[in-house]
Amino acid sequence: MQSVYLTWMISALALGVILLPVFKPPWAKLSLPPFVDFFRRYWMHILIVFAIYNAKDTLDQIDRLLMASTGLDMTPYIWAIEGNLVLWVQQTFEADWLTTVLTHFYVAGFMFICYVSVFYFAYFDDRWLADRVTLSIAWVYILAVPFYLFFNVRVTGDTIPEMQTLAYTLTPEIADWFRRIDPFTNGMPSLHIGIPFAVWLCLTRFDDDRRWNRYRYTVFAYTLLTAFTIIYLGIHWFVDIIGGMLIAGAAVSMADRTSNSWWKFFDERTMNTRIVTVLTSPKQAWSWIRSRGGRLLHQYKSPSSRETGHIAVVILVIVAAVITWDLTHRALPAGGVEAPEAAAAADGWLVTLDNQTDGPSLLLHDLSFASFDPVSVEVPDLTLDSTYALKEDRLVATNATSLLIFDVAQPETPLSSMPFGEHDDLLLCEQAGSPVITYTTNGVLDVMNFEGQTLLDDQRPNNIRSMMCTGSEIAYVTQDKPMEVNIIQLGVRGQVAYVINATAPVEEDELLASWGIPVDMENASIQNMAFNREYLAVTVNVSATDRLVLYNRTTAEQWLASNPKYHVSDLSLDYGILAWSVRDHYNPLSPQQKYLDREIYFTELDTNTSHVLTSDANDQWGPQVLEQHLVYFQTDGEVVSVEVHSWEPELRLYSSLVLQAGVLAAFVVVAWNMWQRQSERRQERQP
Repeated sequence: MQSVYLTWMISALALGVILLPVFKPPWAKLSLPPFVDFFRRYWMHILIVFAIYNAKDTLDQIDRLLMASTGLDMTPYIWAIEGNLVLWVQQTFEADWLTTVLTHFYVAGFMFICYVSVFYFAYFDDRWLADRVTLSIAWVYILAVPFYLFFNVRVTGDTIPEMQTLAYTLTPEIADWFRRIDPFTNGMPSLHIGIPFAVWLCLTRFDDDRRWNRYRYTVFAYTLLTAFTIIYLGIHWFVDIIGGMLIAGAAVSMADRTSNSWWKFFDERTMNTRIVTVLTSPKQAWSWIRSRGGRLLHQYKSPSSRETGHIAVVILVIVAAVITWDLTHRALPAGGVEAPEAAAAADGWLVTLDNQTDGPSLLLHDLSFASFDPVSVEVPDLTLDSTYALKEDRLVATNATSLLIFDVAQPETPLSSMPFGEHDDLLLCEQAGSPVITYTTNGVLDVMNFEGQTLLDDQRPNNIRSMMCTGSEIAYVTQDKPMEVNIIQLGVRGQVAYVINATAPVEEDELLASWGIPVDMENASIQNMAFNREYLAVTVNVSATDRLVLYNRTTAEQWLASNPKYHVSDLSLDYGILAWSVRDHYNPLSPQQKYLDREIYFTELDTNTSHVLTSDANDQWGPQVLEQHLVYFQTDGEVVSVEVHSWEPELRLYSSLVLQAGVLAAFVVVAWNMWQRQSERRQERQP
């Protein structure tokens, strides 16, 4: 990932320097000193560009969380407007050489245009254009942020079935880089159009003597080629291009309006002096701040339309920030948990086996309550090896000698207890609408009701290494056929076998081999399963990693549902959602701390749309899909907790109050501002 990124960046920087003689003003001369000196003269301009670049990762994380929490997806509406016009463009011009060239142009060209559009004007000390181009780029990004957060549009190659994301899949390394930096939902507006088009508009508007004509023509040509590129590569819609152009026009206007006031304070020529004053004469600096603050306070005590407009914008930003924070921080830690070892969940209930300081404890959580305070379920002689299962309102747990059955609504005492010896796995399944206990002993399957009566005949499946059940269906894998999933239905004779194929593209296997972890398909084996009536999901160990394979039981199609290079575990499938944990982007040859932890992903199976629920430095694992929630473990430092994510976006009380107060305040301030504007315009017309 790093090598391809560095190649693009170095190429962009080198090309910018090489083309200096081509784009320089006619009378300008090239020399070495300005290469060093322009950093001193334009460090604030450079800082703004770098701040925008570094803010993208944070914005993408917020965007991923909002998508996971709200499902805000405008793609179907864009698709309905455009149809398959972008598909026609891709299929008409598709060629391998063109894909390779335009992929590198897409990334390196964008780096080039963003870099040189500040560097050129700074190097030749054209402060008039440097000020306005820098602010225009900043305003493009600022104006685009609300669209990226609340108007999510997916890339075309991720939406139209026949469309390909040519750039994102050119090579495994490039694919990884794109997956790391791009959530694939920031289509509208296109910054690849917005930023260069804004630069072109700036040059058209502010380059009075046309000293930058050659560069202006080049930027225009670059914008046209980029428009074709982002359509051809399966990234953007035509509407995204229009959105980028509109954002660019608004950004240039905002830059013109704010340039004088912004650079009056942040101009490097005077700001350096103010910084020295603060360091050497703090009393003088404090006196200036008090004086300036007093003038501002006086202005807002008797505000004009300018001040009330500022107040309205601040109210809007505060309301949007509070709501965004609430929607992206809705996972609440369950109380009373010290060190959960495992968990089971069903119908709004969660049970965890917790390795507490005074010994193992079985904790039952009612997810319908905001506090999530657990109730301890008393199981005599409970150990960390004890098995348990949860289904509807029944919880079963075992110790070395007994099986206990609990009512989750009244877990203080067991409903019943029966002798139960050593066993391998324990599940709660269903037969004829009633829960039944399913377990294996020495690899032999057995099923019994809550009275202890065996429900299977003498011909029981054996040699079982792992199993899972959904309703009355039981899926299992045997020792002698590690790549085959057998599914039987209780009360029905016969079984269905599904042969799993975890083969990945050769390029992916070659990359794993270069990391020192070659793929061994001959000894591949299924590790984990989750399924429903329509889908079967399994993780397959191929020696190098555990791959996620999704099998459509209706069509018999199967495919890799996650990147085949990165380890997948902890499958959970229910209510049309498949969730898993993955150590994404981890390269053992160049390990980075931020990729050592696991993250939670989930896919909406109806639309085959994947979401990244977590993307941070914390370790998350063990997701459990419920009707109203997704629960998972999280490690934050040395603290292990159970996190609860709600499917439906619900604002907490404080957010609702802020929203209500903000609406009322905005109503008053906007009405006031409109009245002021009309009054001021009337006074301007009077002689």
